[in-house]
Amino acid sequence: MTLLPVPEALARLLALAPALETEQAPLLAALDRTLAAPIHATRTQPAADLSAMDGYALRFAELRQPLTVTGEAAAGVAPFAIAPGHAARIFTGGAVPDGADVVLIQEEAIRDGDRLTLGGEGPPAPGAHIRRKGSDFTTGDLLLPAGTVVTPAVVALAAAAGHALLPVLRRPRIVILSTGDELVPPGTPATGIQLPSSNAPMLAALLARLPVEVQDRGIVRDDLPTLTAAFRDAAAWADIIVTTGGASVGDHDLVRPALVAAGAEIDFWRLALKPGKPLMAGHIGATVALGLPGNPISAYVTALLFLLPLAARLAGADHLLPPPETMPLATPLPATGPRREYVRAADREGAACPLTGQDSAALRRLPEAAVLVLRDAHSPPAVAGAMVTVVRIA
Repeated sequence: MTLLPVPEALARLLALAPALETEQAPLLAALDRTLAAPIHATRTQPAADLSAMDGYALRFAELRQPLTVTGEAAAGVAPFAIAPGHAARIFTGGAVPDGADVVLIQEEAIRDGDRLTLGGEGPPAPGAHIRRKGSDFTTGDLLLPAGTVVTPAVVALAAAAGHALLPVLRRPRIVILSTGDELVPPGTPATGIQLPSSNAPMLAALLARLPVEVQDRGIVRDDLPTLTAAFRDAAAWADIIVTTGGASVGDHDLVRPALVAAGAEIDFWRLALKPGKPLMAGHIGATVALGLPGNPISAYVTALLFLLPLAARLAGADHLLPPPETMPLATPLPATGPRREYVRAADREGAACPLTGQDSAALRRLPEAAVLVLRDAHSPPAVAGAMVTVVRIA
């Protein structure tokens, strides 16, 4: 069987992603999600000329003559008018009275009872220390285009523009299924050849960075009817079903036949990738099924390269993978074989230092990995100091 190149596999996987519906979400619930429609201002900001400082509102032409203080303009107080020869006490955010065209800051004002005189250089020109009506935005202005990711700054702008709800894409729903009779839940004593299930919590932790809903439905035994039923149940809710293990060619690798029995169409299986060759993808109706390898490093790398971009695409993101960087190698690397390799490496003072123990089941040094060194198939040996392409993962 011809192994599928990684870029083609990713493109085909992303093409399977279904379009999600739009919903109106409260501001906080919309955080980190993608706007499904543009946001326009429903009000003008500021809605009136407002003072930017504490001080006195007056006519600039009368700045250098004694004035009589009448009235007080605090934030939220309806605007009023001042007559010639008068000034109004004003506070930050207060509406500038009709007739006033400048604010004298209080540090430059001398007040004796109701008498006000200039105590400094004063404002340089009319309009000083005034936030003009509509200087931020006006009703109907386009503030945020569709596709914008909702950040705390976006929340602030939307709230100021009069929005309590935002049109965002529904959160993608993802089911995690772990397969393997050898697996036991984390924290359960593992006897003999049993293994704690580390892939599911790892996947859930990776996905926790994205605006998605995740259900870990636990360990599914290596039994065709059980697996088939689990896939059918998951497809009734999920946009993505992700499995770990059982995607290879052994007698107990039942993910592929179970998917087919559940009504799936397999799009591709087995990649020119190391680690992660037995990755599989297909769909059950509109639900994408992604079968990751069972070895924990293979599951980790393929989750970074395929699951996270797929989930991000469903969530509406444009940037699916960190942009590639170049770094010098700290130590040499041997020539590669017929598959593209992603070598786990630490970042040592700006150089990629490949970790020892690149076995796909060896987890001990994984927390040290800051980058994956990308090495194309049939690459020659790389010497220390050579510039290499990396994908940052931490």
